Amino acid sequence: MKKNSFSDMISSVDVLNTLYGGISEPYVEFVQFEDRREIYVHVPGIDNESIKIEIHKNVLTIFYSIKLLSGDTLIPMPRVVYSKNIPYFIDASKINAQTEGQGFRLILPYNEKANGFYRNIKLDEV
Repeated sequence: MKKNSFSDMISSVDVLNTLYGGISEPYVEFVQFEDRREIYVHVPGIDNESIKIEIHKNVLTIFYSIKLLSGDTLIPMPRVVYSKNIPYFIDASKINAQTEGQGFRLILPYNEKANGFYRNIKLDEV
């Protein structure tokens, strides 16, 4: 009984925070598979079309913008959900995203370096 009451209270606080100008925290889940990693993202109150996913200089960034009124001007303010360097064993050129329920799943496939790089180097005689 206590557990449900506490859970209900937390949900109520989150709703009231959002109604009075706050934002709900994004949900980010990481799952690892043999051939890939996946990141599931859901941002309450933000539709998937408003979320941007970019790779710039080997940094994967997931963000959305909220518009704030300053005087008579709406100013888009970015809210970063996730921003990390892409590991060397992820094939950045094959990263893709798929909608799933109220969120989306980002798929990060491994490249050939995921199993460890090996090369035998012969010593050249000079």
